[in-house]
Amino acid sequence: MTETPVNPPLTLAEGTESAVLNAIQHPVIMVDAEGKVCFANWAAEAFFAASAAHLARSPLENFIPFGSPLLQLIEQVRGRSAAVNEYRVDLSSPRLGSDKLVDLYVAPVAGQPGNVVVVFQERSMADKIDRQLTHRTAARSVTGLASMLAHEIKNPLSGIRGAAQLLEMSVGDEDRSLARLIRDETDRIVSLVDRMEIFSDERPVDRVSVNIHSVLDHVKAIAKAGFARNIKISELYDPSLPSVYANRDQLVQVFLNLVKNAAESVGDDPNGEILLTTAYRPGIRLSVAGTREKVSLPLEFCVQDNGPGVPPDLVPHLFDPFITTKTNGSGLGLALVAKIVGGHGGIVECDSQARKTTFRILMPASPDAKPIKPLAAGSKKGAVS
Repeated sequence: MTETPVNPPLTLAEGTESAVLNAIQHPVIMVDAEGKVCFANWAAEAFFAASAAHLARSPLENFIPFGSPLLQLIEQVRGRSAAVNEYRVDLSSPRLGSDKLVDLYVAPVAGQPGNVVVVFQERSMADKIDRQLTHRTAARSVTGLASMLAHEIKNPLSGIRGAAQLLEMSVGDEDRSLARLIRDETDRIVSLVDRMEIFSDERPVDRVSVNIHSVLDHVKAIAKAGFARNIKISELYDPSLPSVYANRDQLVQVFLNLVKNAAESVGDDPNGEILLTTAYRPGIRLSVAGTREKVSLPLEFCVQDNGPGVPPDLVPHLFDPFITTKTNGSGLGLALVAKIVGGHGGIVECDSQARKTTFRILMPASPDAKPIKPLAAGSKKGAVS
């Protein structure tokens, strides 16, 4: 009787394990029995803003918020010798940042009693993309409302305005101001309906290769000639950025809305400043609904201001229609931005804190654009004016 030979277990070359873990984009650490970090991959070093050597010198609890449930999870895994998943754990702190919502996978290490591996999956980008889908749904609801308003309201408004004009010409001075008020308020309602009609335009977007820097320079010129004439506007551009696949006029409208919002946020602050930035950020890919296709969004365009910021409870709903912090605002400007960017296959999101509010747009490059290597960390291209 012949025995089937058993293949020896697969062994990895020395250092391969670390190379594999360093290739993973999610932070991975191993915590020893004393609570110190005895291994951290490169993503973990970036997450904690500390080198692996620095992490190993202090207990993990020194790097995460006081009383964090992560510490309890680690003890639970040690006690049960079984892996645990925990979702949407908030690790926000002054050290880690204000937006550190993560999913955790905590597991014991075989053959190393007391040692535990922790894998962090940041939720911020996933949540922001989820919000984009909500914004697009909200924009579609406004589309139906806009069509109804255009048909049901504009026709009678034109009759009211015509009657007000006739009254203005036939009444005395005392009543003429009232007739003029009717006409002006009618014009204001028509203007609002016209703005909402933009949402009902579902024609395919005519897109070509567009130089985003020419768009931003055009928007800056408009802003400096009008609503932002007394505000400093700086640029930090990556001149090697490929063209964006977009409709130029709609891009101008998007950035004009964002720069105007930034200018209104800064207000009359003598130290107020708006910063326009462009960068190449590979790695963000979205699935196309109904297909297996994935679209890469490597182009990042930001409008940043140092105003007081957006109230935290408003940030998740900022791109919903009729949401505004302005006294006389309609709440349609950012909803229109979300609709246009979504129509181009991109996403827009907002990060806001005191003295630093950033609207970030991620969009696809032109199909004929050649891929470029991202800038090394810490390097800068472009001029600041």
